Amino acid sequence: MTEPRATMRADKWLWHARFFKTRGLATKLIAAGHLRVNGSKVAKAAHGIGPGDVLTFPQGRRVRVVRLLALSERRGPAPEARTLYDDLTPEEKPVPKSPGYEGKGRPTGKDRRNARLYDPTRLD
Repeated sequence: MTEPRATMRADKWLWHARFFKTRGLATKLIAAGHLRVNGSKVAKAAHGIGPGDVLTFPQGRRVRVVRLLALSERRGPAPEARTLYDDLTPEEKPVPKSPGYEGKGRPTGKDRRNARLYDPTRLD
């Protein structure tokens, strides 16, 4: 007879692996139907996941794809949490900066006057 596969609650593993700051945030994500395990949607935080499963979920502005390598007993430091999964998320290209915006905001009256004084196209 084969041994049962070791599993852990999905919300607890996501919290242990430090994808979410609290277990409650992980539970909300799962309850909203945003977690996929091996391509199938999961709606309950108590869904059992184990080594070899592939999880797909949104985190911030990107979608994360990770393969579980191990389960954990506790929520340890980040280097220890990184050993629990293999990141399969495709690399994103950086978005180029807007060429017209310098980060200064709206021009002041002084900026407009200076631009008018040094405008080479202006004929007075």
